[in-house]
Amino acid sequence: MCRNLLRQYFQASCSPCSQNSYSHCGQEEGGGQSAMCVPVESVTFYQLCVTRLLDSKNPSLDTIKMQVYFDMNYTNREEFLEEHHRVLESRLGSVCREITDNRACGREELESLYRKVVSYVLLRSGLGSPTDIKVVREATAALQSVFPQAELGTFLTLSKKDKECQLKELTMIVTGIRLFNRDCGKGGEGIDDLPSILHEAIPVTTQHIDSQLQIAQEQAYRYTAILEKAVQNPLLSKELQPCMLKEALYNLRQYEIFLQIILSDIITCAREVEMMTKQLGAQLEQLKMTVKSKIAVPTSQVFPIFIALSSLWTSFQDETVLLSVLSNLTTHLEPFLGAHDLLFPEKVLQELLDGLTVKTDVCRLKEHIEERVHLVDFRKLEWLFPETTANFDKLLIQYRGFCAYTFAATDGLILPGNPAIGILKYKEKYYTFNNKDAAYSFSENPEKYIDLIKEKARKNAELIQLLELHHHFETLIPYSQMKDVDKHIKPITKCDSSTQTDTHILPPTIVRSYEWNEWELRRKAIKMANLRQKVTHSVQTDLSHMRRDNISQVYPLKNASTQSMREGSTRVPKPQIYIAGLRGGQTKVTHGVKINLTRAIDET
Repeated sequence: MCRNLLRQYFQASCSPCSQNSYSHCGQEEGGGQSAMCVPVESVTFYQLCVTRLLDSKNPSLDTIKMQVYFDMNYTNREEFLEEHHRVLESRLGSVCREITDNRACGREELESLYRKVVSYVLLRSGLGSPTDIKVVREATAALQSVFPQAELGTFLTLSKKDKECQLKELTMIVTGIRLFNRDCGKGGEGIDDLPSILHEAIPVTTQHIDSQLQIAQEQAYRYTAILEKAVQNPLLSKELQPCMLKEALYNLRQYEIFLQIILSDIITCAREVEMMTKQLGAQLEQLKMTVKSKIAVPTSQVFPIFIALSSLWTSFQDETVLLSVLSNLTTHLEPFLGAHDLLFPEKVLQELLDGLTVKTDVCRLKEHIEERVHLVDFRKLEWLFPETTANFDKLLIQYRGFCAYTFAATDGLILPGNPAIGILKYKEKYYTFNNKDAAYSFSENPEKYIDLIKEKARKNAELIQLLELHHHFETLIPYSQMKDVDKHIKPITKCDSSTQTDTHILPPTIVRSYEWNEWELRRKAIKMANLRQKVTHSVQTDLSHMRRDNISQVYPLKNASTQSMREGSTRVPKPQIYIAGLRGGQTKVTHGVKINLTRAIDET
């Protein structure tokens, strides 16, 4: 994207001259022409690039440099924190592998492994330096309370993944213990008071950005007032060099937009810090109520609170790093405004502003707040108003909310649009205007003004980023949006293709009977000579003479059954034995008589 943007800038600002013309390679201190001129034919593209890049009095180039720097260094909150955690994990990877791949057996090896675990806990938590003896002792005591050295044997039997999970959990528990001890005044060596630091740093950073934003806006308002005067007075336009002034205005507006983005992130950071401070106090209070003066507390009650404290402190660390990055980004954007004092000193601006009224963006909105587009004047166009449109303030306005008509009609003057007048919806895109007349003029022929804006962006490449015209220039996609290329139309530069070539496109001309070997030719000649003296004979045997086809038919077998023996059975007689006299009689002694009535076997 950077290369294409610079190429677009060079093509726009350095159009080829005629063969006999000359190109100025620089400017003097007073703004006049350089004494050294060389023919255009001898100026190579690389020399032209170097000359333009070294130009310190070019607001357009400063704007492009600012856009490239911001695009390469700024990421949104979620992506930054994700990348920050990924970098921390990669840095701790070697220390973690030394612990998980360790096969300690002896006493000294186990003690060395335990010291590595303590160092890992300190490095991962970020609470103190592993080289500070007091910090190491405090961390070792906290670790021994939850993970004694005697449990290293069990730790070594775990799988590598389980070891990593346990190390992370131990780090969070030890971090929570140290934070609790610090709050109780019994420890906390090497632990910075991050909530207090953030509460002091955020207002200072916000105040600095607000002051820079106010200075940039006031300067932009003065440039806008001068350019409006130049549009109304053509004679002043010739003396003023409005193109350079417009480029300076673009530079300030782009700087203002970047500061607003950074300020929005810092405000979000302040809200997160405020919320986390309340949560930290609540967790510490709950932990104090749980522990009180007890000698022993169940781990199921305190470990979750320790882990919650560690997570909150990690969030404080993330906010600290994020605030530092945003502050550094703001500082590095300021040098891209250096050309303003050189090109437009304060004395010159005061002379140009003599008799002019400098209007702020808010004043311009209030001037036309009573104006409103009448729907009866537009039958085929759709207009949106605050009272009839849901989420009116969340609509994605084209050109960052600047007036489309004013920019096209005045050859690049940017004025803020007023949504209260009405937002034009044209081809699923939304446009705002500075006043009612601008809205009516743009609505007569929208395509004409859209094309004019596109042509202006081709001449001033910084407008592509400033006005978000990437959908008109498909090859230019911001670096921060490269992961989300679906939002832009990306030209097809590569495609999968396949070709197939026939083995022989033309009919074959190979002579199969050709022989290069003379001995093979001689053999064929002898064979043909011998064949001329031969006669072909045919014979037929008696068996094959008058031979015909024979057919035979076989009857299928029928089902039949035979019996070779007959069934027989025998029966053993049933025993029938009776005993008489069991009921007794007149005598006291019972006399029984056994009678066997079983029939003989031969009688059955």
